[in-house]
Order: sequence, then structure tokens, then C-alpha cells
Amino acid sequence: MAANGVDIDGKNAAPPVSTAAVLKQSITMPEGAQKVEDLNFDDFAGRSMTVEDLINNTSSMGFQASSIGEAVRIINEMRAWRCPETGQKTTIFLGYTSNLISSGLRGVFRYLVQHKHVSAVVTSAGGIEEDLIKCIGDTYMGNFNMPGASLRAQGLNRIGNLLVPNKNYCAFEDWVVPILDAMLEEQEASKGTEDEINWTPSKVIHRLGKEINDERSVCYWAYKNDIPIFCPALMDGSFGDMTYFHTFKSSPLQLKIDIVQDIRRINTLGVFAKRAGMIILGGGVIKHHIANACLMRNGAESAVYINTNQEFDGSDAGASTDEAVSWGKIKAGASSIKASTACFPMIVAATFAKPESDAKDANKPSESEKATAS
Repeated sequence: MAANGVDIDGKNAAPPVSTAAVLKQSITMPEGAQKVEDLNFDDFAGRSMTVEDLINNTSSMGFQASSIGEAVRIINEMRAWRCPETGQKTTIFLGYTSNLISSGLRGVFRYLVQHKHVSAVVTSAGGIEEDLIKCIGDTYMGNFNMPGASLRAQGLNRIGNLLVPNKNYCAFEDWVVPILDAMLEEQEASKGTEDEINWTPSKVIHRLGKEINDERSVCYWAYKNDIPIFCPALMDGSFGDMTYFHTFKSSPLQLKIDIVQDIRRINTLGVFAKRAGMIILGGGVIKHHIANACLMRNGAESAVYINTNQEFDGSDAGASTDEAVSWGKIKAGASSIKASTACFPMIVAATFAKPESDAKDANKPSESEKATAS
């Protein structure tokens, strides 16, 4: 017989320590606490489930499904907001990495720029050139396990499970070099005049969008709608290769591209925004460039990060929205969420692809804003 009259094997009574641990009493949940709700397809018997139906049911499912619902709420909040004094809308910065342009998500970004749903875009070099190259040649589906050596021998470049024939880049060179020639000629001809040309990455992209003249292109619609596309790392890709080769062809003259003027331009957009929102797919330069522009105004009011990275390695893509609060890039108490990349088309379908009047209740303060105010 053990102490307290309890058998060693616990036959007569459960050990008190076990009972206390397993049957610990919980607090009473606060009034109005959200319950986890099941997605019940029987509720849609006899009719097709819409994107709105699905989104409305994700918010209370838990895990990443809830993040999707919160991303939709935050974006609709961005869309609905108006400055009480001026009527100015939220300045929405859209950022995405080049791999997403290589994929079918390019059409989603094109839609957002074509219909003026965003104020400015930031992307990497590949986000520019792959958009233009896809107007010249096709990208194909492959798989993640195709051997690199075999692909190299066939002149095929793999981007994840996508394949880009190298002839596309050769065709890009044939297309872009005459444009570089013309830009250099215009630069030299304008020297010493009142209208001296000072090329910047955003001006170069504007020109390329004009020259491609293809409605499938994000750059084309940015040109048409005068929406700036910023690319601080414009030389980090095929376009950089082409400009490298061009320096030998044009020597001793050189095309000059000024990055300082562009940092003034994007930061000024941030500083004078009445309200700033960030929608960023991926990380690295594109994410930080937008966040830093918002730092100039002491943070954005809304932020939606969309990527699959984790924060444990300290990477920029993996960083949580709360980490950006510590830097002053997102305001304390702002509406923010992080969701996965694959859900972006569904998020756009439930936000920008719907009339602005459908951004219901988005101008009301969020729960985080209410908590901050109190």
C-alpha cells in the first residue's frame, strides 16, 4: 500500500496528480468568443458553391483557412477606406517575386494593374523580364524532379515545375537591344537641355511596357495606367545580361540608370499616403522595399503577407507582420495577416474582382484597432 491509501498500480484510485493534470478546470470563455465552425457542403445542396461562400466559411475553420478569411477582410478594408477630408483612397503597394510572374499568377497581377486596384508595384528583375518574355515565347509545365544536366543539354531552363526554352531569352535579346540603343541615343541627345533624360528603373520599365504593346503584360498596363513599377535590383537577371552585352556594343557611350531618383519616388508615395496598405507575395528585396517606403510614414495601416516561409531562420520572407511593427514598417495596432501563396487567386476573387460596394463594413475599425483605441 502506497502513501495516502493509493495502491502502487493505481487500482483503487487514480493518482491525484494525474487527475489534477488531465481534468484541470478551464476558464469560462468570453461572451462572443468565435467558435470553430465546420464547412458543411450539405448547406449548398442544389446549387454551386461560390468563392464568397467558401471565403465566408473559412474565417472560423482555423489554421491557414482563417488567415485567408482575415486577408480578405483586411484587403476589403483597404479598398473601402476614404480620407474624410480629401476622399483619397488607400495607397496600396503590391509586391511579388519573379517566380510568381513565371507562373499563371501573372494574370492575377495583370488584372490588378489593368483595373487600377493598386497604386504602385515592386518586383524583382525576373518579375519584369519574365512578364515581357512571356509575350514573346511560351512557358511550359514540367515537374520538380527533371534532371538539371539533361535540361541544360536541351536548352531548357527549369523554374520549379515550369520550363522556359532558352530561345525565349535569345528572342528577348533581339527585342530589347534596339530599345536600349534608342534609349541611349535619347539620353545622349538630351544632354545639356532642359529636358535632359535621366533614366531610372521605373522609367525604363515604363518604356518597356510601352514597347511590348501586349495586353497580356503587367508592364504594358502599368504603362497605360501610369502606375509605377519599382525594381531596385533591375540588373539581377536577363535584362542585366542584355545591358552588360550592350556596354560592349555601345562603348565608349554607356546607358545610365539612376536608382537614387527611384528611392525618392517610392518613399514620397509612402510619405504622402493618407493611408498605406501592403500586399506582398514573397520576400527579400521586394518585401523590404515596400516596407521601408512605409517606414518613412511611421508604418502602414494594413498589411497582407502571402508566402510559405517560416520565421525561424530569420529570413525576410519568413518574418511575421509583428516583426515589421518593431521596425516601424507596420503601425502598432494595424490590421495584418500572413497567408499562403496558393490562395492568392481566391483572395483576389473575394476582394478586387468584386464591386467596391461589396467591401462590406471595411471602413469600420478592426478588432486590433478597437483594442488599441481602448
